Amino acid sequence: MRFFSQLTKPIKKRRMLSIFIFISIGTILLGSYFFLEKKIKLEIIALFLFILATIQVFVLQYFFKNQLKNDTKQANLNVRINELKESLEESNKIVEHKSIYLANMSYEVRTPLSTVLGMLKMLKQTTLDNDQKAQVEIAEYSSKHLLQLVNMVTDNADVETGSLNLNLLAMDLKSDLSHLFKVFEYQAWEKGLDFDFKFLNEGKDKFSVLGDSARIQQVLINLINNAIKFTNSGKISIIVDQTVGIDEDQIVTFYIKDTGIGMRQEQVRRVFDNASSAYSSFIMRDYRGGGIGLSVSYQLVKLMGGELKLESKENEGSTFYFSLQLKKTLNIKAEEREPKPILLDKFSVLVAEDNRMNQKVIKFLLERQGADCTFVKNGIEAVELYKILDFDMVFMDIYMPDMDGYMATKAIQETDKYANNNTPIIAVSASAFDEDIANAKKAGIDEFLAKPIETERLKELLIKYSKKGTSSV
Repeated sequence: MRFFSQLTKPIKKRRMLSIFIFISIGTILLGSYFFLEKKIKLEIIALFLFILATIQVFVLQYFFKNQLKNDTKQANLNVRINELKESLEESNKIVEHKSIYLANMSYEVRTPLSTVLGMLKMLKQTTLDNDQKAQVEIAEYSSKHLLQLVNMVTDNADVETGSLNLNLLAMDLKSDLSHLFKVFEYQAWEKGLDFDFKFLNEGKDKFSVLGDSARIQQVLINLINNAIKFTNSGKISIIVDQTVGIDEDQIVTFYIKDTGIGMRQEQVRRVFDNASSAYSSFIMRDYRGGGIGLSVSYQLVKLMGGELKLESKENEGSTFYFSLQLKKTLNIKAEEREPKPILLDKFSVLVAEDNRMNQKVIKFLLERQGADCTFVKNGIEAVELYKILDFDMVFMDIYMPDMDGYMATKAIQETDKYANNNTPIIAVSASAFDEDIANAKKAGIDEFLAKPIETERLKELLIKYSKKGTSSV
């Protein structure tokens, strides 16, 4: 706005000068007319013209002075623009030089690492006792981990420029990721932390999926590495939930939970931003190399069609999680058995959830039990829709934009409809800390359902709060 006003000032001044000239001409013509008609004496006309000429000299001097000032500013501005262009070109050259340097450095590191991995592979083929095999296995896993970190350095630039392409291949997540988790299991044990990981599958057999295994592992490496780094005591838990399949797709949700230092809510909101000096100073205060790859992980998950999310409590821990919708491959081991729905009659459910992928998961789980789902993306919409439509149950995500689940629950409970129906409200969140559960009870929420949602727990809640018939299955 300031620039616009400065730009319009010369235009206004030129307009004023034009008006002044027209007034002067009109005044001279009017004075000449009165003189010819002998209504004004010659001395008065001469004095008037002298005063007018003096005023014109001062006015013209003022305008010419400003014009010269504007021309000088314009010249200086052009010089500054040229200087900035030169600085930009120099900066681009420096960035290009750094990119080349990083690429060369990563190549130099990868070369001896490949040799180490080759020698370890050869060593595994020799006669080793059980302890030696375990030691070689740890060394091999750690070398692969280091190699992935080196590759991540060069991949970061590709992610930030948007030039990274996904390499979709058939993969068995349990087989591919178990070895990776073992590496971190050893690291956690060395730090005195408990570490567990589990794969949740629907049934004994499962589909293989099409995905970029290297990118998924890159994200998990970043998140698990940070979880161990920022956890001084307690436990690291990894859950890979593959219980939701929709037609030809499989929704896979990854949860990385820790009992570490956690973060305040203002830090959570800025955690994926590289430019967040507040967060950087926070984690660098006690930890070197903290927070590596969070921004890149966020962009990688987005590239793969998901959204990386975080729920955290200071001094209690953090939970990172994201969902990916992956195509099933044709190598099906067994036909999936269609489960019978629990709800026999129509059962309308309002679901407040801001993440679209989580909406798909909850929709699948509820509809498979016979529920009819309606979704909203924040607490405000949940309250407004509850006032308009009738629902048998409400599933409320705790952390949502605009209005969180606690505030939305309180607003719903203040309505006349809730007073008459006492609609059960179920909190849904990956953040299942004691404080969250306590706050849920304080807000009047009936039950707390932790993510990943367990099918049996969901069935229990539907049976408990359903006012209509349910099957015995």
